[in-house]
Amino acid sequence: MAFASDITFLKARAETAISIARRVGRAVAAFRAEALPETLNVENKGLQDFVTVADRRAELAIRTTLLEEFPQDSFMGEEGGGYEGTGAGEGGMWVVDPIDGTTNFIRGFRHWGVSIAFVAGGRILVGVIYDAAQDMVFHAIRGQGAFKEGEPIAAAKTSDPSHAIAILGHSRRTDFEDYLAVSRKLYERGIDYRRMGAAAIGLVRVAEGISDLYYERHLSAWDMLAGMLIAAEAGATVFMPSFEKLLRHGGPAVACSPALADEFAFLLEMEDLSAVAS
Repeated sequence: MAFASDITFLKARAETAISIARRVGRAVAAFRAEALPETLNVENKGLQDFVTVADRRAELAIRTTLLEEFPQDSFMGEEGGGYEGTGAGEGGMWVVDPIDGTTNFIRGFRHWGVSIAFVAGGRILVGVIYDAAQDMVFHAIRGQGAFKEGEPIAAAKTSDPSHAIAILGHSRRTDFEDYLAVSRKLYERGIDYRRMGAAAIGLVRVAEGISDLYYERHLSAWDMLAGMLIAAEAGATVFMPSFEKLLRHGGPAVACSPALADEFAFLLEMEDLSAVAS
């Protein structure tokens, strides 16, 4: 699949993904601003794990646009599972979370986003995230840098842990005691921390230098792929499971300011990620 590394091939996909992420993100935000609670049609997928009519509509719009534009590609979305274009994935695969941070979205917190990644040959090649809080789009093409509304961004140069801010995620699929242990270790190192409830947004905060760490013990592929590429292309140090394992089972994500990588080495040891970089 050598053509998947061709910059023209990737730019075309990035441009389409940027356009659809912005369009769908703004439409979803407008819908939420006017929606009554009962019109969201909230369904429980599990404890504190929700899906709304907006998630389903957004995913359908993204899927339809991408596969009409690139029918040789395949599609994996959080709400609908895997679908294939007429080319049965010959071009690569789109991995999409139509609303990352659905609980925030339901309750009116602004920290949610639309996450779109394009992958081929076991690598993340394009990442696009619409950030609802800023009404802005972040994107990256592998090897081409990371951008916010077309302007280059870079991870923070923080080297003193007492000046650092971390963002943590937590899923009920993991042990809460482990989350508390990580919080304690950060506290002991003088590092302040936040919890936002949307992995894609946490990862772009690392990419733009606002946060010095995003860590979550278990994420699905659609939660992290776009954000991990954007963070890596912005110069952050990133670690994740092998691509095949991630698609099947999900796993941990670590993205941090490079000068603080040693401070966060305990996370890599905890997750056995020392040899698996994005």
